Amino acid sequence: MEFYAHSTDRKDCSDWQGLRAHLLGVAERASTNAAPFGGQELGWIAGALHDLGKYTRRFQDRLRGEVPRVDHATWGARIAQQRYKGLGTLMAYAIAGHHAGLANGTLGEARSCLRERLSEDYLLRELPPLLPEWEHELELPQRLALPTRFSSVSTRPAFQFSLLARMVFSCLVDADFVDTDNFYRRIEGRDPRPERTGPSLDVLRAKLDAHLVSLPRQGGINPLRADILKHVRAQATHKPGLFSLTVPTGGGKTLASLAFALDHAIAHGLRRVIYVVPFTSIIEQTAAVFRSVFGELGEDAVLEHHSAFFDDPKSELQSKEKRHLAMENWDAPIIVTTAVQFFESLFADRPARCRKLHNIAASVVILDEAQTLPLHLLRPCMQALDELALNYRVSMMLCTATQPALGKADGFKDGLEGVRELAPDPPGLYRQLKRVSVQHAGPLDDAALAGHLRSREQILCIVNNRRHARALFDAIADLPGACHLTTLMYARHRSQVLQDLRTRLKAGQPCRLVSTSLIEAGVDVSFPAVLRAEAGLDSIAQAAGRCNRNMEWAVEDSQVLVFESPDWAPPKELKLFAEAFRMIERRHRADLLSLEAVTDYFRELYWRRDGQLGEMLLQLFDGAIVDDLPLETLAARFRMIEANMRPVIVPYDPQTGAEDPFVASVLRDLEYAPGAARKLQPFLVQVPRQGYDALWNAGAIQPVAPERYGEQFVRLVNPRLYHPKFGLHWDDNPQFLAAEGLVG
Repeated sequence: MEFYAHSTDRKDCSDWQGLRAHLLGVAERASTNAAPFGGQELGWIAGALHDLGKYTRRFQDRLRGEVPRVDHATWGARIAQQRYKGLGTLMAYAIAGHHAGLANGTLGEARSCLRERLSEDYLLRELPPLLPEWEHELELPQRLALPTRFSSVSTRPAFQFSLLARMVFSCLVDADFVDTDNFYRRIEGRDPRPERTGPSLDVLRAKLDAHLVSLPRQGGINPLRADILKHVRAQATHKPGLFSLTVPTGGGKTLASLAFALDHAIAHGLRRVIYVVPFTSIIEQTAAVFRSVFGELGEDAVLEHHSAFFDDPKSELQSKEKRHLAMENWDAPIIVTTAVQFFESLFADRPARCRKLHNIAASVVILDEAQTLPLHLLRPCMQALDELALNYRVSMMLCTATQPALGKADGFKDGLEGVRELAPDPPGLYRQLKRVSVQHAGPLDDAALAGHLRSREQILCIVNNRRHARALFDAIADLPGACHLTTLMYARHRSQVLQDLRTRLKAGQPCRLVSTSLIEAGVDVSFPAVLRAEAGLDSIAQAAGRCNRNMEWAVEDSQVLVFESPDWAPPKELKLFAEAFRMIERRHRADLLSLEAVTDYFRELYWRRDGQLGEMLLQLFDGAIVDDLPLETLAARFRMIEANMRPVIVPYDPQTGAEDPFVASVLRDLEYAPGAARKLQPFLVQVPRQGYDALWNAGAIQPVAPERYGEQFVRLVNPRLYHPKFGLHWDDNPQFLAAEGLVG
């Protein structure tokens, strides 16, 4: 009897994919995927067994359209557990979940737990008999071992096994997706999908070196940047592991971190650089900087990827549908992604979200603005970073001007150890690069703030929520150069506003900007004065980075005024940060941005949140063994941002209201969803669920190709709801006002 994995329209089966060929193809590819962390055997066995249930008459009849869906994943999971015991159970999670997602070991939630799937009752009720021919077509290894160089930590064995299960899962699902896609591409007369086609890291380093040589050497600050760069790069031969780069604004840490990462990766045979930015609002800017560095190679070298489009948890993709997943596997030399995408993928359970994980192994990961990691998940994030460095050949760099106190030596419980600082003399750099004076101005109501904005022609004011920003902008909208930034503008629109800002600032023209905190995350603008509503000290330091950024003015003339806003209480999620700042302001009034003040601030913050830094998630692993890993539960509870935000595509030019021809062309052709998702990212606005529902009910937004993608791609169809000054708006609809506390 011939056994097949995938079928075509030909009834004579002459071009169907053979099952053995598919299993061995996936096994070899999954083994290759797992090689960077020494898990070749685990990957091979998961690949060889993942579709074992297709060795049944019932599944072969299904390929011919004669029966409904058949569970073809559980048989492989059963055989893995029977043959290889403990590690076999680890394989069973990946094999059983390679379509629907990873399950809990026990006590299932949305999906059946692994114990139930492997039970005799499930076998008798759900699984057709496994035909013995499989044993003649597949030869399995006798033994199975942990990956080579795997080091166990006695305080977190279950956590380690959960990450290993997701890594094997990643190796498997990516191999399955690629093998399946290539089969159908061959049927369609097309070449296999290109893999690892980007330029080598050596070539990219040469491009970076040429770019650095071309930079101007005038202006006083550039020689210091050159010294920092030289010092950082000289340490690239250090053994892979954990690093920090503590460089103030103006020290060139973006290019220094990239140069170190390329040097270090080449020196140690690592495969790629993953640059993790804190917010979606700067991902396009960061990727553009890197592409400009690499010149004509930039488009092929740099992949930007964030979590703008959601993965439908109800979908279980089969055969051809696997090809339309709107996610990437990060098979590129330079990845620019968000902290949300990076960390939620590390704790995910869905095939689409986990598919990229194995490509994190043997990489250099730069965590930009590490202090922005959410407090409620801080300990799980730290354990994940430590585990990646320990067992997956990842060199992790915490890159920031305000280094959070996350080491054991800083008093952080179960903190990081052995973190090596790359910057030369961070306290000395802070003194050399000091460019602003920071003072607390006390309470300033909106009238007083408007007075400050009227009294200066070039000034930036940053507040803590969208409604405050809008109200303050309305109060000064009549002034020359008044402008406004908010995440209710899509990214490309914000980029246009910022470019106009830079032009006006450079020309000495009036420029009065009111913004939410999105301006703070590495946005390259320089104002002579900044007003900042009370927030955490790290946010205030980021705001200060938008003042006198290029040393255009004297330090004493470059003021950052922090104010209390009696008209607008801080959102509840910022209240704790503001309280910690007030405490530090009393202790370090003479120099609020000193390294001592920053360290003291984070200690104060972590002390105030002791017991609320993600410990409850880690408690899921207390007493757990391989048989009862909480994989599904962990994924459901690990949320860096609220899950109530939904993406809306804005296809209109903000100035004219006319439909953007580029967006229109992408929306007309959604055949390949990952490519479309990537192209549409700069045109998205994230909308709170309540506002999304109101827009939907009003007919202001509509899905694109809903028969294929449901609500994954939803576009604005009413151009009047998008304003050139403040983006997507719904002032006349009271249902939207409940979103007033949203930050950014």
